[in-house]
Amino acid sequence: MNLPQGWTKLKFDSSIEKISILNEFKIKQKDYFTEGIYPIIDQGEVFIGGYSNDIQKVIKCKIPVIVFGDHTRCVKYISFDFCAGADGIKAFNHIGCYDSKLFYYFVQVLAKKIPDKGYARHYQYLEKEFIPLPPLPEQHRIAAKIDSLFSELDNDVAFLKTIKTQLAIYRQAVLKWAFEGKLTTEWRKANDVENQEIVIKNIMIAREMEICKGKYKNIEPEFPLYDLPKEWKWVSIGCISKGVEYGTSAKSNKNGKVVVLRMGNIQNGTFVYDDLAYTSNKKEIEKYKLSEGDVLFNRTNSPELVGKTAIYTGSIPSIFAGYLIRLNQISYIDAKYLNYYLNSPHSKKCGNIAKTDGVNQSNINGTKLSTYPFPLCSKPEQLAIVSAIESRLSVCDKLEQTIDQTLALSASLRQSILKKAFEGRLVPQDPNDEPAEKLLERIKAEKAAVLAKQKQTRKRGRR
Repeated sequence: MNLPQGWTKLKFDSSIEKISILNEFKIKQKDYFTEGIYPIIDQGEVFIGGYSNDIQKVIKCKIPVIVFGDHTRCVKYISFDFCAGADGIKAFNHIGCYDSKLFYYFVQVLAKKIPDKGYARHYQYLEKEFIPLPPLPEQHRIAAKIDSLFSELDNDVAFLKTIKTQLAIYRQAVLKWAFEGKLTTEWRKANDVENQEIVIKNIMIAREMEICKGKYKNIEPEFPLYDLPKEWKWVSIGCISKGVEYGTSAKSNKNGKVVVLRMGNIQNGTFVYDDLAYTSNKKEIEKYKLSEGDVLFNRTNSPELVGKTAIYTGSIPSIFAGYLIRLNQISYIDAKYLNYYLNSPHSKKCGNIAKTDGVNQSNINGTKLSTYPFPLCSKPEQLAIVSAIESRLSVCDKLEQTIDQTLALSASLRQSILKKAFEGRLVPQDPNDEPAEKLLERIKAEKAAVLAKQKQTRKRGRR
């Protein structure tokens, strides 16, 4: 480590006072409470695992301390009284020769250097590393500069995240307006629009031509309906489907001939090909093989995610797993129109009514799904609605992509600032600052004097 003039370095283990490392200082997970006097600092980015009233295990923060998550490599600056969590938490402070905030920033830099070679050895890596010690006045200047730069970044990030939230709200508003007929009001005025009777007749013709022999269920009265344009009509999902179909329940593998799409592969109305499972079972492939335009509904998931839907585009040969339902819509129904509707606020509201809740999971079965309401309009208007939705959402996509890139750049810039500070390149040096070596000698001398005084006191007590 090449250091600027006036700086020195310490082995990390020599720069700290350990506060809470031994197990007896920690709260067991069974003793975590949702309310209490003292927050429990635990693993993870949020670092709050619950609350405790155990005053014997409270860490009093007379000065701010650093908390390090041994499994997550997460570093937090804590300035309030707390209890240490059950697993892999280290709490410590510097020996008195650092600006506390700068020490926290320097530990963050060290944590980023930890190699990913073990599950619970991250703190051991820190102990063996060296940490720079600048002159104390320079430490204060560096910490102030970092705080100033980070404050600007935080403001920018907060602004960008607000825009992302507003974009998410706008996306849902677009889908709401689309299926109320508001995006195609002018389109209907400019086109010879089929009336309700013709639309229903076309649906029935399509059902007959595609051999939909089974009698479909009507809309359940529990679902809310709103007023549609006079050319539209509410029908059930069963009316526009040849019959819903559950996916395979066979066990998938890490390798195979064909991808098995699962509920985790549905993201934001599309399939993503991450964390894939496979099968080579010929019977399963034949029975559950997907065709381009198939719409798949997630029937079992957490309460907030159950009912998410996506279209299979045919890009990779695939079958579908048992937690998904293939809707098998008739050809009169545009797949994108159906997919957008099933991801709309109204469909999600219906899902909240239809779902049955279990432990951490909800379910919407195929029979219930068949009774969902569906806003039916002519095929040409379906295509016009899809076009209107996509023209608006594509603008959102581009803006969101730019925001994500800027947020990533902000995170990189934050690390760059810390790296410059760690290397002494963030603020100008002052030759009048007391060198760090002298600061360290003085701290050691003061500590030695305190220890000597304590020793003398103990000797007097024995007489």
